Parts: sequence; C-alpha cells; structure tokens
Amino acid sequence: MGPARFTVIAPELIRLEYQKDGRFVDEPSLFAVERGVVFEGFREERSGEKLVIDTGRIQLIYKPDGKPFHAGNLRALIKTGNAQSEWKPGARSDKDLGGARNLDNTKGPAPMEQGLLSRDGWHLIDDSARPLLKDGWFAARSKDSGLDWYLFGYGHDYKAALKTLTLIGGRVPMPRKYALGSWYSRWWLHSAKDYQRIAGEYKEHDFPLDVIVMDMDWHKKDDWTGYSWNKELFPDPEGFLKWAHGEGLFATLNDHLAGSVKPFEDRYSDFMTALGRDPAKRETVPFDAGNKTQMQALFKTVYEPLEKSGVDFWWLDYWSEDKNHPANHLRWVNELYYRRSRKDNLRGLVFSRWGDWGNHRQPMHFSGDTFILWPTLKFQVPFTANAGNVGAFYWAHDIGGYQGERSGELLARWTQFGAFSAALRLHSMNKPWLDKRPWSYPKEIEDSMRTSFHLRSELFPYTYSSVWQGQDQSLPLLRPLYLEYPEDERAYRNPQEYLYGDAFLAAPVVAPGKGPKHVSSQRVWLPEGTWYDWFSGARYEGPLEREFSADISSFPLFVRGGVPIALQPYAPRMAGAALKTLLVRAYMGAADQRGATALYEDDGLTTAYSTGAYCLTGLQYSRENDGITLTITPGAGRFRGQPGSRTYVVELPGHGRFSSVEVNGRPAQAVYDPILNGSRITIADRDMREALVVRGRYLIDLRFLPPPR
Repeated sequence: MGPARFTVIAPELIRLEYQKDGRFVDEPSLFAVERGVVFEGFREERSGEKLVIDTGRIQLIYKPDGKPFHAGNLRALIKTGNAQSEWKPGARSDKDLGGARNLDNTKGPAPMEQGLLSRDGWHLIDDSARPLLKDGWFAARSKDSGLDWYLFGYGHDYKAALKTLTLIGGRVPMPRKYALGSWYSRWWLHSAKDYQRIAGEYKEHDFPLDVIVMDMDWHKKDDWTGYSWNKELFPDPEGFLKWAHGEGLFATLNDHLAGSVKPFEDRYSDFMTALGRDPAKRETVPFDAGNKTQMQALFKTVYEPLEKSGVDFWWLDYWSEDKNHPANHLRWVNELYYRRSRKDNLRGLVFSRWGDWGNHRQPMHFSGDTFILWPTLKFQVPFTANAGNVGAFYWAHDIGGYQGERSGELLARWTQFGAFSAALRLHSMNKPWLDKRPWSYPKEIEDSMRTSFHLRSELFPYTYSSVWQGQDQSLPLLRPLYLEYPEDERAYRNPQEYLYGDAFLAAPVVAPGKGPKHVSSQRVWLPEGTWYDWFSGARYEGPLEREFSADISSFPLFVRGGVPIALQPYAPRMAGAALKTLLVRAYMGAADQRGATALYEDDGLTTAYSTGAYCLTGLQYSRENDGITLTITPGAGRFRGQPGSRTYVVELPGHGRFSSVEVNGRPAQAVYDPILNGSRITIADRDMREALVVRGRYLIDLRFLPPPR
C-alpha cells in the first residue's frame, strides 16, 4: 500500500515496513536472514483505505494517513487464550519475561533488556537501524531508511514464539560437542608443562576434562593484543597442541582483537604485505571489521597459521566499541568470526559476549566478568533460563565468579548450577587465591564438586539430546517453567528453578548453608506429575510447592517419573566418549502412564548432521497393571564414528523387585539394587540396529507401595 508493506511470515509474525520512496528492503539483515519465508494462510480485507490482515493469531488494522506508522493509523489485536491484547506503535510491554545482556562487573540482579516473550502475548523487534548483509557483507543502513519492524503475536504460546524467532532469524545451530563439556580456564601465567600437569591432576583426582582455555599469557605481551606465541611458556606450540589432541582435549586461545596486528607480531610483515602496505614503516593499521580486504588478510595471514598448528576455536574476550567504524561492533564481529570457524565442514564455534538480536546463530556465549558473591549466583540462575527468550540457548559462564574473595561453599554451589547449564567452565582472574581446581579446597568441597562433574559426564547423552531439541524445535536447554506451563501462575513466581531438557527440574541452592555440611534450602514448585529426587530417590506427586533442604553434596534436582532418559558410564572425556554402553533409566511412572524420549547422536564436530548424518534412538516407557514395558528403537540414520554394536543397561528405580523379566520375549536376569529400589538389566553387545523390548512383571501389588512424600 504505497509506502507501507506488510509481509506475513507466520501466524505469529508480521513484518511491517514503511519507506517514503517505496523502495523496500529485501536483503537480509544481521537479525532477519531468512527472507524467503512467507505464510499464505491469512485473510485480507480491504474497505476503502482500510486494510485488515488476520493470521489467526494476529489481526492487524491499518488506515493510511500519509504518515509513518503511529498509534493513530496502525494497531493489532493479539489472541491470548479466550481474551485478546492490543498493540499500537510506541507501546512497550510491562509484562516482559526477560532477555539477555552481558554481566560484566555484576554483583547481583541487573536491569535486563526485553526478550521476545511477554505475558502480554506480543513483542516488537525494531530492525530499522540494524545493518544489512549485501552479498554476505556488512552494509550500514542510511539514517533515513524508514521503518522495518517485526511484530510477534503469540498469546501464551511461547514455544511457537521461539519457533517463529528462528524461522526469520535462522535456527540455533548445534555447538561442537566438546564445547558442552568440562573446561579448564584461568587467567594465570601457565606454561605448556603447567597445562600438561593440570590435565594429569584432573585424571589423578577423578575429574573429567574436555577443553583447555589459554588466557592472556599464551602470547607475547603488548597491552591486551597478541597473536604470537610466548616461546618462554610455549617453546613448541605445535607439539603442545598435538599432545592435547592426542589426549582427547581441545584448545582455545584468548583474543583481544580490537588492537589489530602490531609491528612486534611474528606475522606482521605477511599481514601488511597482504594489505598492500609497507611493513618497513612499522605502522599499525586500525582494526576495521567492515573492511573486507583487511579481514581476509587477517584471517589468512594471522589466524590460519595458528589454526593449522592446532588451535580449535577462539575466545573473543574483549571488545571496545569504536563509533568511527560502524562495523566495529560485537554483533558483526561475532558473525564474522563464526563464519570463519565454519571451515572444512566444521560446525561454527566462537566464544564471545552477547551481541544483540540474531546472535543466537553464533553460540557459545560468555556472560562476562562477574563478582564472586551469592547474589550473583542467585541472579545468574534465572538470567540463564530467561536468556533463551532471545534465542541465547548456550552460555559458558565463569563458574564460581571471576573476581572477589575465595569461597569453597559458593564455588561448590555454583558448580552444581554449572553441571546443569550449557558448559561446566571454571574460570577466575589472575589472583593466587582464586585457584578453582577442586582439589585445592577442603575435602567436602572437592567431593561435592566431583559429584557435580561426574553427574555432568554421566548425563551427557541426555544433555546432547536436549541440545538437539534447540536446533530442531527451537527449545532452549534451560527452560523457565512458564515455557511449559504458561497458564499456571506458579510457573512465573518461581524463577529460581528451571527445566533442564524435558525430564529434569533443577533448583540450584543460591544461599550459604549452616553447620559442617553447609545445609541450605531452596523453594521448589513441582508441577503436576510424579517426580523423584535424583539424589535420594524420594518420590513426590505434583503439584507441590515447598522448601527442600540439601547439604553441600546435593541440591534440589528432580526427574520425571515414567520418562526414560539416556546416560553413559562416567567418562573422563565426557564429550568424546564413544557410547559403547548406553544406560537407560526410567523411574516408575503413574498408573497407565506412557512416556517417550529420544537419544540423539552424531559425529559431534561437523555440519553433516544438517544433511541427515545423525541417529535418533526412540526410548518408550509404559506402565500397565501387571508391569512395565521399555522399548528401545534405533533409528535408521548413520554418522561417522557410529558404533556397530553396544551394551545396554536398563535401570528401573522405584519399581521394586520384578517376578520376571523378558528381553524380546526371552527370559533375562534382573539384579535388584536397594539404593535404586529397583532392578538393573544388562543386555550385552547387541547390534545397533536391533530393537529391544524389555518387559518386567511386578512381584508385589503396587497398591501397597509407600505413599509419596
């Protein structure tokens, strides 16, 4: 309609453009990359100058008056259950559920940017000033470029909202598998021998390790910038990185990139020559991420040799905005470096701070330099769950906090949260008292942290399968309760807990405890259903809301009854372990309950999964009058490194003893475990393609089981 254009992208999303000259934008922006998506199942009505568009979720009414969009010529009605809410230009939701930001220097709760999800049922993303991508490269918009808005209207269907976000903004890709594991990270003057010794200590003290982070001191020092190895600390960098890979470890280097390539760098001459500049002049060319020639030269002459020597990915640690260079902002830099990392069919991976809408396409994210305080941890729990509202699904926080005073109890509690986040990454600044190696703390702290690390390793197949849901279904790994229970008020008033994937509910302890065992508590709302305390095995029936106490060795962690979950035996390289033994655990569900999940597997490193190189193994549980049935159904997909056979261990906690057990109709042995109050069935070395049906018949009448707590 003249200077206005409306594009229905989905029932929950309409793009609203106003351009005086009628020249509308068709190039992708840093946010909106999927320009070809159009929804045709809407109704359009015209009455004179009036236009009404009805998508089924949104009813948009526009009456042109020769002016850009304003509250007098444009409005929308959003269906929210049996009611509706209204949006007009200039409106701001006062029921926003939170978004993402960076947490540098936070000491507790901090003001949040708005996210996509709101109890009002709508959100507007103003993309008018956000740069475009022309032929794949940065292009700033002009100051008079008009209006380019995205109106999301989803009611309380928050899952549909996230799906729509990735429909226009691109999917949240799978991170490299090892990035979801255990990281050793510390700003300290570590040498190659130090890292080798520390890796040995992880093994000696029975802690898993997947990633080695080399902070500031890996390179020659000159302010914050450096791209040349410190040969005093790393006399043979290639040999060190070869050793790391031989140990099943991956390595990242810290990069403060804003200082550009200075004359003291080993590859300065190559870089300047590639730019057509004279190295003899010893000039430093200012960093300009919008200069395609400079960035190509930087990647070719500086980064590529380091990557060929064995560097796996980069930690983009610090960024200083430069208003004189419009392309020098974090959002574009993250885009550019992520693209660079997608070479040789590898999945992209950068480790950087959050950079605005659309940055969900470049995991993983680093929240910044926080203070070591209980209020910081208390805030970081809901922050991480709510950050999924902008598509920021994967955060590798400074577990334990970055700066402040040493606290073993706080570190242990923070580690419990870290074990149920996207990455278990201990980190701290360069102070001697902030050594976070678990064995440098008293035994009860070390033991608590070992429990968390082991749990992370054992649950890794479940975690990775939940990460697949992020790519496939646009569901975050950490899910606020309102995502699953949008109509229940209790889901909004309990931000201290979250769902971890489909089956787990975690409520990390965020306050100091009492006594030698540091007993503390956390308030928990258990939604409807049967839930089991992971640590004690106690059974609870929801809905239930109460305080749960836990000493330093545990925290409130619950798993749904009747839902099979995939685990692995403890592995010191949790992300790289071949799944030769699959543990399937299913706690007893309610009468006649049926539950299903899936184990997702792929090669963990490449983009081959995006063209079908993965395997989904179905796990189904059903409870009948006389027993239970658990079915394992391997999918048809194949991927590099896939085992041809595996051993299965089926664990059935809470079911008591069985009178008989069958596997594929044949009698099998079940070993009763009093700690599980259930049986364990081992099925040795079966072909990966063989489906398994485990059938157990009860020994006692379940009507006489102890009541839930």
